[in-house]
Parts: sequence; structure tokens; C-alpha cells
Amino acid sequence: MALRWLIYGANGYSGKLIARKAVARGYHPVLAGRNATEIEHIAGALALQHRVFGLTDPSVVKAQLHDVDLVINCAGPFSQTAAPLIQACISTSTHYLDITGEIDVFEYAHSQSEAAQKAGIVLCPGVGFDVIPTDCLAARLYAQMPDATHLALGFDSASRMSRGTAKTSIERLGHGGAARIDGMVSNVPLAWKERRIDFGNGVKSAMTIPWGDVATAFYTTSIPNIEVYIPAPPKLIKRLRRVNWLRWLFKSRWVQKQLKAKVDQRSSAGPDEDARKANPTYIWGEVKNKRGDTKSMRFKIKNGYTVTAEGAVEVALYILQHEALPGGYYTPSRLCGAKLLDQFIEQ
Repeated sequence: MALRWLIYGANGYSGKLIARKAVARGYHPVLAGRNATEIEHIAGALALQHRVFGLTDPSVVKAQLHDVDLVINCAGPFSQTAAPLIQACISTSTHYLDITGEIDVFEYAHSQSEAAQKAGIVLCPGVGFDVIPTDCLAARLYAQMPDATHLALGFDSASRMSRGTAKTSIERLGHGGAARIDGMVSNVPLAWKERRIDFGNGVKSAMTIPWGDVATAFYTTSIPNIEVYIPAPPKLIKRLRRVNWLRWLFKSRWVQKQLKAKVDQRSSAGPDEDARKANPTYIWGEVKNKRGDTKSMRFKIKNGYTVTAEGAVEVALYILQHEALPGGYYTPSRLCGAKLLDQFIEQ
């Protein structure tokens, strides 16, 4: 019997990319979301079944998932959508994937591992660019240095953010940065640390950011100290450090609403196909042990949104084709192996 899977938030930028990639590979997921007009439009264009439902009523969500084997949640902000879908998936024995990069969501999913194990389902958030490539890189570095105590990861991409990613970044502004210190996720100032890094396309000034690997790389490697970096010019780093004094302001609902409204004014939801092809991503990682020994790796990979579309479909199919997988929380590399990175590497 063919297994049924559902893409929730299929009307968003990344959701559409994932739906189209699934169809291109010959699969027919059910498309779902809250906006009836948009869901019906994309489902009609791809000749797929669709469902329209929100996440506020748990009984409605469970009813919509009772005949579904796997869900890919593409509806951000995931701080609002992940928990109700995860709870419904546990209740209906439905595997759960998403494309979040939000640290709190990863930590919540991990906290539900025992419940998922009892339900016999896989919980694997972060099956897009957040965090497949860097998670697999972390696993490869750990294999080379199992006694590592510090892990630094990073990426460099010229690709423009989608609206959803931009809004998620805005939500995080008021909370500052994040790093894992001595095994614990810790709030730190924006642009907490800076260093010069060659991500694979030349040495650049870089700063720490609150990226999902702060959560997931620990569950992949058990390395207790983790930081994530992106390129940033010194002037930007200085500005962000000054913003630390105004973080309280960015928690204001009014300020959040105004900033998100500016994002909605964009003419396009995200980069088009030509822009994605023209803008690959560079990923880098480094491990260090107590003796001060270091090992590093770097790769040039496909555009982040291309990785999200291909990666989400790949992980979904992996789960559906391996029915005997033990239930529980997984990171992408713990589920599919660090070799998952290979299909995204560009020469």
C-alpha cells in the first residue's frame, strides 16, 4: 500500500519548492495549510490533493492526520506551528519533519523523544538547509576528532532570504544570540564573537549567530561547546553590538509588526530559479580538543533553498522506505548518515 504524506504550509515559498520537487520525482503528497485560496491554487497547478485546516484546535489537527503517515511542516514561524503538529503526530502515529532553524523548536522536539519512541514515530526537525549540511559536516568532523570539546560551524551565502526566513530572524532579534556553552544552550549578545574565516571562497570577517546547530549539533556529536558563524563586515558587527542595548525594543509587538510588514512589501517571496543556481553556499566547520589540536572542513554546496527542497523530500522518502526505524528524536545525520551531504556538494 502506498504511504501517504502531507506538506503543511505548502503555499509558502519553501513549501512550494518542496511540493514541486516531490512531483518532479514522481510522488504525490497531499498539500495543506490555512489559506484555502492559496492551497487550492498550488494543489490545482500540481494536480495534487489538498486539505485546509488551522492548528488552533487539536481535535481538528488529529482528524486531518489520522490517515497520514508523515508530515513535512513548512509553516513558519515554527515557534507557533511545531508544537501543535508534533503533538498531533504523536497522537496519530505520524512521522514529523520540518524545515525550522529555530533553536527552541529543536529543543522542544528533543524533549518529546520519549513520547515519539512510544508512538513509534520519527521526529526530525531541520530537514532543509537548516540544518542538513552543517549537521552532516559536524558529524564528519566529530568522526575525525571524537575527543573534541569545541565545535564551530558556519556558512556563506549571497542568496536572498525568503519572507518566512526574514520574519523568523526578526522574531529572534529581541532575544539576542545563542551558543552552546558546557553543554547548555545559552543566550549571548548579538555578534557575541568575531573571527576571520575562510568558508571556501576567501577569508572574511565573521560573527556568531543563533543558528539551529547550536541545538542539533550537540545531539549529533555530544560536543559541549558550539558556535555558528556567518560573514559580516566589521561595521555591521559594531552596529549589532550597539543594538544589544535595545534588544528589549525588538520584543515589542508593535515593532515586530512593523518590521514584518516591511518584509511583506517585497515584490517576490524568495529567489527565483536563476538566482538559486547563480548563488551556491559555502559551509565550514572546525573542531578543537583540550590539547588545542584542530581539524577543519569546508564544502561548496547548492543554494540553501535548493538544499531545502531536495533535502526535505529526500529525508521524507528515506523514512517512508524504512518502516522499521525506531521511534524518537533524530537529527538529519543521525537519521540518514553524514553521507546525506554528498548529494548537495558542488565542484
